[in-house]
Amino acid sequence: MTTEAQTNPAHAKIDAELNSSDVVLFMKGTPQFPMCGFSGQVVQILDYLGVPYKGVNVLDADDIRQGIKDYSNWPTIPQLYVKREFIGGCDITREMFQSGELLELMKSKGIPVRDLTS
Repeated sequence: MTTEAQTNPAHAKIDAELNSSDVVLFMKGTPQFPMCGFSGQVVQILDYLGVPYKGVNVLDADDIRQGIKDYSNWPTIPQLYVKREFIGGCDITREMFQSGELLELMKSKGIPVRDLTS
């Protein structure tokens, strides 16, 4: 738990979400029903790679919606975390996917991915 989480209830909730799954996507909507195109793109990438992840709908809680931006010091949503490490938003995730870096990151962190060789 971060020191900030001890004084900021939103950060404590975010820490709890990050501790609950190896891959967490803070997004608008849900993986089944993304509520913005950027969130939808990251969902498609993760689904294509076969990565198990937890989607957190920031539209359900204003404190999380603003809190995640403060937590990461990143102004936009979606935000992807792997093993508690902030990876980036839609553009960074898409660039990493296109270059193969995202797949390698997942493998290096021990995250199960789909076999894309067949």
